[in-house]
Amino acid sequence: MHRKLIEALAVDDLGWQDYANCRGADADLFFPERGASTRKAKSICAACQARVECLEFAVVNSEKFGIWGGLSERERRKIRKQRAIAARAVAAS
Repeated sequence: MHRKLIEALAVDDLGWQDYANCRGADADLFFPERGASTRKAKSICAACQARVECLEFAVVNSEKFGIWGGLSERERRKIRKQRAIAARAVAAS
């Protein structure tokens, strides 16, 4: 799981990783054990200039684990669901 964050931060074509607040932070904060607090990770994300790009990366790539762009997998799943509903509505019109 931690590997995904490290890989995302290492990919040159993303751009946002260069100024992400989590760069150099303990990856365990962003991939907590089940039931552990995500407060610290979310606070790091809240002040991050790359938050929107990071979140978009996680949503588009259906990241299943961790805190990305300040949101948990459950929170990102809601975004994907909302986007799917919107896309179906556009397709139906």
